[in-house]
Amino acid sequence: MRRLRNFVSFVSFVPFVVKNMSKRAVIFANGALPDLEPARRLIRRDDFLIAADGGTRHALALGLLPSIVIGDLDSLTSDDRQRLEGSGVKFRLYPPDKNETDLELALRFALEAGYRSILILAALGGRLDQTLGNLSLLTDPRFSTPRHGSGQAFDVRLDDGIEEAFFVRDRAAISGKPGDTVSLLPWGGPAEGVTTEGLRWPLRGETLYPDKTRGVSNEMLGETASVTIQSGLLLVVHRRQNRKT
Repeated sequence: MRRLRNFVSFVSFVPFVVKNMSKRAVIFANGALPDLEPARRLIRRDDFLIAADGGTRHALALGLLPSIVIGDLDSLTSDDRQRLEGSGVKFRLYPPDKNETDLELALRFALEAGYRSILILAALGGRLDQTLGNLSLLTDPRFSTPRHGSGQAFDVRLDDGIEEAFFVRDRAAISGKPGDTVSLLPWGGPAEGVTTEGLRWPLRGETLYPDKTRGVSNEMLGETASVTIQSGLLLVVHRRQNRKT
């Protein structure tokens, strides 16, 4: 249900400026994180860490401190907040009656800070409505805009260490292992001119329709695969094999 009041930030702070556009922002959402170790392997040393309210628990469970916590803080314990404040973590607070989810606010912050590569952890699984809403955030038209005329598109993905989900508007690469499952799902209409490389059942400039399941449960042949489309919006869901390494 849509909340009635627009958000009003009531804590101000010095805004972050991204000096290196090649760096990545990692947002911890408050959804399911089924296994900490695969999630830990996704995080790089130079990632900028953002926690969307209750997503702070995942960062702390991994032994990490976010640089900033964003949201109404209704899911953050008082002990965790004191710990974060004592460590110099910044906060951007919003009232509970707002139109946006905490994850949407965190994603907006990352965009306004200049990040074009964004990984969102713990935004899959759990409540179906939340998962669909989180996926819908990735359909924002701004993600279709090349960065500063360089011709490189945004790279924004949801991941929990087991599965990743992202949208293809032009082309995208997938990194994994042979046997990983890759499903291609048209979103909001047909995806035309779909071509794949590195998948067991290749597509060659074909059209996938949202009321058909042809793109479900393909498999990776090696450690990399690619998908290109000519028009439409294509959701890629990549499920990794259950490996310890």
